Amino acid sequence: MLTTCIILVLLSNATAGRRDLAASFNRSMIMVLFGAAIIGLNSVILVTLKWGVSLLGGLFHNTSLTISFHVFILFISLIILQLTAFFPRKYENNKKNDTFVKNLIYNLHLSNKIKEQYTIIEYPLIILFIIVGAMFLISSSDIVSIFLSIELQSYGLYLLCALYRNSELSTGAGLTYFLLGGLSSCFILLASGLLYTYSGTSSLDSYYILTNLSDVKHTISNIIYWYNNDYINYSLVIMSVGFLFKISAAPFHFWSPDVYDAIPTIVTTFVANIAKLSILIFLVEIVHYTGNLIISDFNWTNCLLLSSLLSLIIGTVLGLDQSRIKRLLAYSTISHLGFMLLAISINSIESVQAFIFYLMQYAISNVNAFIIIISIGYTMFMYKKKEKEEKKLLDENNSPIQYIAQLKGYYYINPLMAISLAIVIFSFVGIPPLVGFFGKQMVLSSALDKGYVFISLVAILTSVISAVYYLNIVKQIFFDKSDYSLNNLLEKNNAINENVNEHINEMPKVTANKELININRAYNVVLSTNLSVTISILTLIILLFMLNPDEWLSIANILAILIFY
Repeated sequence: MLTTCIILVLLSNATAGRRDLAASFNRSMIMVLFGAAIIGLNSVILVTLKWGVSLLGGLFHNTSLTISFHVFILFISLIILQLTAFFPRKYENNKKNDTFVKNLIYNLHLSNKIKEQYTIIEYPLIILFIIVGAMFLISSSDIVSIFLSIELQSYGLYLLCALYRNSELSTGAGLTYFLLGGLSSCFILLASGLLYTYSGTSSLDSYYILTNLSDVKHTISNIIYWYNNDYINYSLVIMSVGFLFKISAAPFHFWSPDVYDAIPTIVTTFVANIAKLSILIFLVEIVHYTGNLIISDFNWTNCLLLSSLLSLIIGTVLGLDQSRIKRLLAYSTISHLGFMLLAISINSIESVQAFIFYLMQYAISNVNAFIIIISIGYTMFMYKKKEKEEKKLLDENNSPIQYIAQLKGYYYINPLMAISLAIVIFSFVGIPPLVGFFGKQMVLSSALDKGYVFISLVAILTSVISAVYYLNIVKQIFFDKSDYSLNNLLEKNNAINENVNEHINEMPKVTANKELININRAYNVVLSTNLSVTISILTLIILLFMLNPDEWLSIANILAILIFY
């Protein structure tokens, strides 16, 4: 279904002369992803057996785990596509003032129909390529299909980062991502070449068999004295370096804060989530089947454990000094990757269950955080900072919210949005009873069960320290004085000035830091339904998880058991 859709979009893109059809293309993609997700759910029944189904001569292998995350990736992509499929603002019909409101919206460009994101027809097509690459990677069972899948996903991400042609920052970030992504692909290709050279096979199943022979060799000496499979361990170390580059885990994280900060926020939402989901799921399976490969007390999974430790420390310490919100979220992601890599490295039923749950809840929370930040940018269309504090932001049209300081006093502008963002931030910190607490608790519990005491203590300490920069955002939103006043477009436009006093409502006076702030808002202009409903649903999932946790935990438990038995 996805392949057919790619062909149709290519044909329609070639014949479409109007760039303003991009929103319709995105809506069509939402329907396609929804249909593909339904097909995926129906396919789970066909692969309930432990060994799943092999496809295309062994290049791909579908199990309940892989298809479940196919559906999850489609679900997350469907949510993100809403950002470009519907216009962000609407105005409520009012017969008496309808003409005035239309003039107000036209003069202030409130409808945002002229923004660049609504004129890029190629956007859904590139996202489709990325989704197909991600789904192929999750199901890959051959080093050839692994490399083809990771490159199909990566090339789409490079193009997506540089898709905004009029943005110098976006183009530079896309080039940086391309160069460093190409370097990481070289590590994966080198490891694949070494594996094939020494073994004569490209199938992952064959490597799993050789791994079991290694286990027998170390258990019963001299039975297969002639066989030496050191190359598997060292090749997987090289391959893990390439994958850690791709997911921006420490110490290969240095590119991600710069890239995330430079590209438009809508693109960051997709790059920060989908690019990591597929690789982490792939790592779960390959770690499980090669986890008993011991050579001189060294296992390649120790590299993942070291990366987990460094990610926890670096993501927390460097995040303390950030003033830009997307850079802060990039370091936050690195810190959370530390928890997920720790769960993968342990390789027990409890740890895999904890990893699946953690990955799902963090993806939902992270997507919600970015959508809220984008929506805050849309709600600030009528405000400006005080002249003495106003700074010209680079690429402001594509990323209106860039600094944490821009959120000062936002609670007094839109209380519900501010509370939603606070709930997501508290979930990142791991405050009960939010869903983020249970994810961290499950990972730490599985680590302590296997004797990983030191790294568990580090994880607890870094989680507490990271609360400093998370709670700083909450402090500025709720307790600091607002730096905003009414946009002078409302004051200077002659056509509006004649009726501005009659048709602009004044919000109630509020008190912040013992000072009165008067904030006016445009009549009847509100956030669009798709954004408000999406934020509400995702926030309620995070907030009310404890009321009905059985379904989510049962899914994670069943998928973990199917891997081990």
